[in-house]
Amino acid sequence: MLQFKNILIVSLVVFAFTAHAQVTFRASAPATVVKGQQFRLTYTLNKEGKDLRLPSNMNGFEILFGPSVSTSYSQQTINGKTTSESSVSYTYILVADKEGTYTIGPASVKVDGATYTSNPVQIKVISEENIPKGQSGGGNPSTRGGSATLSSNDAFIRAIVSKNNIYEQEGFTVTFRLYTTYNVTDLGKIQFPEFDGFMVEEVDLPANQQMQIENFNGRNYYTADLRKTLLFPQRSGKITIPSGRIEMVFSVPSGRRIESFFGSQEVMVDVKKALVTNPVTIDVKPLPADKPESFTGAVGQFTFHPTISTQQTRANEPITLTLEIRGTGNLKLIQNPKIEFPSNFEVYDPTVDNKVQITSNGLSGTKKIQYLVIPRYEGKYTIPAIEFSYFDLSTRAYKILKSPEYSIEVAKGDPSKANASSYINQQNVKVEDDIRFLKIGQPTFYSKNEFFVGSFVYWLWYIIPLALFISLYVVYRKQAEQNANVALMRNRQANKVAAKRLKMADKFLKEHRKEEFYDEVLRALWGYFSDKLSIPLAQLSRENVGAELSKQGVEESLITTFMQILDACEFARYAPAEADHAMDQLYDKTIEAIGKMENQLKTNGKK
Repeated sequence: MLQFKNILIVSLVVFAFTAHAQVTFRASAPATVVKGQQFRLTYTLNKEGKDLRLPSNMNGFEILFGPSVSTSYSQQTINGKTTSESSVSYTYILVADKEGTYTIGPASVKVDGATYTSNPVQIKVISEENIPKGQSGGGNPSTRGGSATLSSNDAFIRAIVSKNNIYEQEGFTVTFRLYTTYNVTDLGKIQFPEFDGFMVEEVDLPANQQMQIENFNGRNYYTADLRKTLLFPQRSGKITIPSGRIEMVFSVPSGRRIESFFGSQEVMVDVKKALVTNPVTIDVKPLPADKPESFTGAVGQFTFHPTISTQQTRANEPITLTLEIRGTGNLKLIQNPKIEFPSNFEVYDPTVDNKVQITSNGLSGTKKIQYLVIPRYEGKYTIPAIEFSYFDLSTRAYKILKSPEYSIEVAKGDPSKANASSYINQQNVKVEDDIRFLKIGQPTFYSKNEFFVGSFVYWLWYIIPLALFISLYVVYRKQAEQNANVALMRNRQANKVAAKRLKMADKFLKEHRKEEFYDEVLRALWGYFSDKLSIPLAQLSRENVGAELSKQGVEESLITTFMQILDACEFARYAPAEADHAMDQLYDKTIEAIGKMENQLKTNGKK
């Protein structure tokens, strides 16, 4: 059995070089090569560089693969002074198409922001009949001549699925495994198939993977996993994972032997071959129709652990309600359970923390959902039992888990802790009666013309401040009434709050942070609907949003646009990476939709 001398993938290693060294960038290649045979074109740089660009005109040559990057480092001490040198080599494997003399122009590379160019290289291509006796034609014996071939049974890639008869949202793995009887020397172009119709989670593989021996169809092969992916089907029916294509270079016996110091040795040649993976069809069954009302898409095996921070508190002091879902399944895709909070509770957007590990049956771990709520008035309140339901794959039936009913007693709180825009101070007003003593005796009269008191100017000093005080009091009361109207204030501020959140989404878009971008767009839309329609976030749904917008005279086309944006965000958070232009279009579409909504609501309000 052949022994493998190389690992599957050549590691690219780049070291830091001395900052004061002079930059040299040199190209080297054989002066003479044989038509149809491989040779090496090497670029050597004595500092760390980036953005290596080959000349645009490579007529007469075909690049098989590259670059392979290698680093050398040396250090010497002379008369007590230590000097060090290092270099990076970028090697390409080329083959000549036809005879003649060709010049490969200068390549370019960037070092510390400056661009450097290499020397041009002139290469003469000759036929094999013209090779002078005793010369190798500029190639290595291991890469010359021979008619080496590689059959489909010598090397291939299989797409292996853990199961192919599953339920919708049930997790399974697909593994792309290489089977070969020859050494792999390098990789070329890699095109793995697209997973349309699935939510994708990549499984990390060891960086320096060792080849394993596996018997397949009665023959022993060396195997290595190239990619392993956890998939969750998003729809029922037959879904086909198409073929992928991976180019590899194998070291194959040429059928020729040469004499060397160690005796007769077989000459090996590099053979480039495109390996195509087999397509796989998955049969996805729909979930049973008898879904509970509380079902939010959970498929797997889970437990439900709700907790509340306190059930006795004061007005304007926060309460934390935590829902913890543990188990194995599609944890990231589970929507938050519905909770009916009292109307006098101010409810903030929940924070969701996923701590999961990838297994062959799905995502295993914990999903923690935390709600921060603030009761605004004293009294006794009840949070009804919270239901969490899921489809159990072991019993193939729906299961419902419930929390206890929470009774909360809220005592009178400190009004200063309330938000001016969402709290009305309702303190009892106490009136005290003062009793004044009666004065006895004869009164003394004075002429009004003799004193300042009672004069016209005197009364102006009273009338003007009083008039100002009454005016300010009326304005203040009007403003206080408006501030106390929570729904009105939120309605007026809805567009500004949404704009701030969309500005944060634009920041994530520019930083290519896909998941944060879609999360922020969703928060902006749901928050906008809650404030604009005066519906608590916990009670929002696609149905009541659509119905309320229709009541307020919003066009059906605009309502449909909002629903499309919500669907796109929900799907894109867990789908394969979107292109930046698709995220740009969704961002612009969201801003335009909110703008149209504001205009239509203003127009309907005037009518």
